[in-house]
Amino acid sequence: MNRRNHSVTLLQATQDSPTLARLADLAMESSARLKSVEKLIPATLRSAVKAGPIEGPVWCLLLDNNAAAAKIRQLLPSLESHLRSKGWEVNSIRIKVQMAHKPT
Repeated sequence: MNRRNHSVTLLQATQDSPTLARLADLAMESSARLKSVEKLIPATLRSAVKAGPIEGPVWCLLLDNNAAAAKIRQLLPSLESHLRSKGWEVNSIRIKVQMAHKPT
């Protein structure tokens, strides 16, 4: 069947592709991890923190700016400990700053 003329839902695509299914599972797990630790993050910083990729025992948090990243770095030991106490295998959390591009 020619896929160009046949649209599929995201659910159908993930069911048909083990790779897509794994990526969808990792995205859901990353979001669940962030939800689990969000109460440990100061309320003023929560909107600056996004769930990032999971690569084995390393989880990545995406931050909006360097100031938020500096504060979150101070919280990493407690975030990692909390996640391990909830059953997630997390050896470390990586921080990546993704500054928004301003339109020119």
